[in-house]
Amino acid sequence: MVFGSSNRYLRMTVRFLEVAHRRYNVGLWATVAVLLSRPRRGRVVVNVGELNRLLNDGDVAVVPGKVLGDGELSKRVTVAAWAFSKTAISKIKANGGEALSIPELVRRMPKPSGVKIIT
Repeated sequence: MVFGSSNRYLRMTVRFLEVAHRRYNVGLWATVAVLLSRPRRGRVVVNVGELNRLLNDGDVAVVPGKVLGDGELSKRVTVAAWAFSKTAISKIKANGGEALSIPELVRRMPKPSGVKIIT
């Protein structure tokens, strides 16, 4: 997939996801790559309050965009995203959760089961 982002890290992440999709035959990684390839105005932005509403304790989620720190998080969750605000990271870690980059999640769970995409 070719797209015109000038952000080198974003382009590398999309390519990494495409390779993971082909290597592990997991459609989730291709879907996340497509969502990250959108223009900036179409990318996902999610607040931790929304994560609290959508996820249960122990869930693993991928956000193909940015996680912001608005709202409260009372659940222990693992969240992988392209970007996090400092407030979001501190709120996720305060409950014993983890904030990962998307490539870190792919390395940890190459064939994920039960991972939710938050859009």
